[in-house]
Amino acid sequence: MRPTKVVFDIGNVLLRWDMRALFAKLVDPRELDAFLQDVCPVSWHATLDAGARYADAIAQRVALHPHYADAIRAYDPRWQETILGPIMESVRLLERLRGAGAPTYAITNFPAEKFDETCALYPFLQGFEGVVVSGRERVTKPDPAIFRLFLARYGLEARDCAFIDDSPANVASAAALGFHAVLFEDPGRLEGQLAALGLPV
Repeated sequence: MRPTKVVFDIGNVLLRWDMRALFAKLVDPRELDAFLQDVCPVSWHATLDAGARYADAIAQRVALHPHYADAIRAYDPRWQETILGPIMESVRLLERLRGAGAPTYAITNFPAEKFDETCALYPFLQGFEGVVVSGRERVTKPDPAIFRLFLARYGLEARDCAFIDDSPANVASAAALGFHAVLFEDPGRLEGQLAALGLPV
């Protein structure tokens, strides 16, 4: 069965995201790598994706690393500086799919407190038929539960959905449930992969 619906990841598929982009402005360059490994690592950000409150997560890191309190606290009001803008070639693919009548959805690991403001800044994120945001559901990819929740919420079958993600673990989890799972590497390759699935790109 060829898919008729397309399910996007957002971070580093449609929007470029990098914690370093913010903290490089706030931390001595000689200390930045260690800061991102030990003070505010991606694994810490993942707790926000999983539903932790910014106030709680930041207070916990400040208590552990008071020397970096100002940089850590900036992660809430200046979080949008971790987004480096749209991946325009991917956005154009998204818009071509929509223009051809293909329903588009999203399953994203994203902090609940930042999703609505990000959608307001990037209006193409407002056009999905449905979105599952990990921070709202308190479950993150690659947990199969988030994919099952998505299918149940929108009354879909996995075999009717192409799922696109830049994480091999997330792609493998979706594939195990029957999605047509596509690993995002670059927009040009993605276009060919979607075309091979019979989607109107």
